Amino acid sequence: MKNYWDKTVNFQEYFNIADERVKNPIEGDEKQEYYNLGVQRMNRTLKTFKVEDDLSEAFKAKNFNGKIMIISEPWCGDASATVPALYNFFEACGTDCKIFLRDQDTSLIDQFLTDGTQSIPKVLILNEDFSVKASWGPRPKFGLELLKKFKENPESYPREEFYNDLQVYYAKNRGRDAIQEILELI
Repeated sequence: MKNYWDKTVNFQEYFNIADERVKNPIEGDEKQEYYNLGVQRMNRTLKTFKVEDDLSEAFKAKNFNGKIMIISEPWCGDASATVPALYNFFEACGTDCKIFLRDQDTSLIDQFLTDGTQSIPKVLILNEDFSVKASWGPRPKFGLELLKKFKENPESYPREEFYNDLQVYYAKNRGRDAIQEILELI
C-alpha cells in the first residue's frame, strides 16, 4: 500500500483537477458534465460541512495512528458528496488522509471491488505499517438501500428519482453517516 500512498494527492489537488477540467474541458470527454456537477457538489459539501463533536470524540477514543486513503475520482457523484466531508473530518482530527485517483492505476481498486465493479469512493483504513485494516464504500448504508430499491424495480423507482433521492440525502446528511460507518471499522 505504501507504493499507492506515494501516488496520492491532497484534497486541494483533487479539487483543482476537477476545477481545471471544468475551466478547460476536453472535447468529447463523456465525463465532462460530471466534472461540472462534481465541482458544484464538492463546493456545496465544503460550505455546509462541520466537524461534529460527537464524531470527533468517538474517533479520538479509538487512538487510531494509521492513515486514511480514499480511492476516488472527482467526476463521481457519490465521491463529490462524500470525499470533501471525509477528508476534512480526518484532517481536522489530525489523521493523514490522501486521495488516490482510481483511473491513474486501476490495480488498487481492483483489489477492493464492490460486487465485481470498480465503484468509488472506496476508503482504505491503513495501519501504521500501511497494511489494510478495513475498507468502506462506495456509499453509506442508506445510499445502498436506495440503489437496491432502484435495481429491484427501475420501472416504479426510475433512475432519475434514485439519483435525486441520493443527492438530497447527501446534501442533508453532509457526510455524517459515512463518517460514522468508517469509525465503526476503525
